[in-house]
Amino acid sequence: MKRGVRQLRIVGGLWRGRRIGFQDEPGLRPTPDRVRETLFNWLAPHIAGMRALDLYAGSGALGFEALSRGASEAVMIDNRASVVQTLRDTAATLNAGGDSDRRAHIERADALSFLDRAAAQSPVAPFDLVFVDPPFDANLVSPTITRLHARGLLAPGGFCYVETPRQQPLPPLPPGWAVHRSGTAGEVGYHLLHGPPRNLPGDV
Repeated sequence: MKRGVRQLRIVGGLWRGRRIGFQDEPGLRPTPDRVRETLFNWLAPHIAGMRALDLYAGSGALGFEALSRGASEAVMIDNRASVVQTLRDTAATLNAGGDSDRRAHIERADALSFLDRAAAQSPVAPFDLVFVDPPFDANLVSPTITRLHARGLLAPGGFCYVETPRQQPLPPLPPGWAVHRSGTAGEVGYHLLHGPPRNLPGDV
């Protein structure tokens, strides 16, 4: 691998054991193997055919793992050019695109701006599974899940995965959202949230 690029492995599914590269960038913190294994065990009854959104894609560990496990599509968003290029290279290596039944769509964008633009499309196409794993010091978890809810971008009954510092509690959740499962590993707290089964009265 070229200088500045590290590797991780896909834990399960179609590409189990495959190693993918990711940029060694400040604040880029791939979800550890053990945490991904736990998360996707939780999601196993639901993952097939899901449409996923990886908002702070970074290494691509979550988005590509979702595709490997049976998601039909993963939209991956990151605002760093070098990171986006590496994600595109990985998608090409895995043949995750075009007419494949496991498609990666990768875009360079600010995550919150992407959500605003996506909500402006008509009709809005919500996501079944959203990954929210921003740099810990960016304070982006609360505004991200607030936008997901307000813009109707999480499908009814959909899941949202969030990582936080271990000692930091989750922010207040939008109406109807609940914690489905939670765990800790090292300095990381990880949480699988469940959205409401349908829009609540008064939702935008």
